[in-house]
Amino acid sequence: MYAHLLPNIDHPTKAQIDEWVTRRKEQGFKSVKMGMFVPVRHIDTMKMVEDYIEVFSYVRKVAGKELDIAIDFHGRISPAMAPILCRELEPYYPMFIEEPVLPENVDVMVKIANKTTIPIASGERIFTTFGFRPLIEKQAVNIIQPDVCHCGGILQTFKIAAMANNYYINVAPHNPLGPVALAASLQIDTCISNFTAQEHPTLADKLDLGVGLFKEPFEIKDGFIDVPTKPGLGFEIDEELLKNHLYDGNWRNPTVCSQDDNSLGEW
Repeated sequence: MYAHLLPNIDHPTKAQIDEWVTRRKEQGFKSVKMGMFVPVRHIDTMKMVEDYIEVFSYVRKVAGKELDIAIDFHGRISPAMAPILCRELEPYYPMFIEEPVLPENVDVMVKIANKTTIPIASGERIFTTFGFRPLIEKQAVNIIQPDVCHCGGILQTFKIAAMANNYYINVAPHNPLGPVALAASLQIDTCISNFTAQEHPTLADKLDLGVGLFKEPFEIKDGFIDVPTKPGLGFEIDEELLKNHLYDGNWRNPTVCSQDDNSLGEW
């Protein structure tokens, strides 16, 4: 299992990094992922690059060499800036970089992958075996991230993983959602040979593991989770408690903008 390292904040301080890295290590995680916390212009300044590298180098210093740290670029970076950031990040050994550029143009992803030694991951915005086919056949990534809730369900995800295995591409299923999505993902993780790690929300909300929703919540121990063995997806919902957690319609994707001219940054 891998957790999200930092909350969605701009320019985290050293104190915040200390707190969150310590928390994840105490929770037993062996791998984590942090975001690209600032928007990056199509061609950005040397200072922006140095500022970001300074933050990641501090994360690596606090985390040590045994904790895997992935970075999610969220597709925010241009093809011009992605190789520069990858080059500067290489000495700090990221586990992978997710969506260094937007995934629609696979040939651009190939160019980025060929310019760095850091493993490249993508797939959360891609659907069915037909969507993943060019990404896999052109070997634009080292890790694919199908989301079982979006890409076509458990069977499609299994087929996608099998396609990727022919090219020695591994699978780290995307899951920023809740425990039901996690349960479905675990069914995939347990029956594919090219599984890397399972994404999981930050544990800031106990519902992430089904506490208050499942009659027997999942548990993460020392960075791992047991394979569900009960019928179906391995859980039973407490329908009475579920009523207290109905969606109120207020959540939406965050909006990230540059501070000086308020130009929109890709989420």
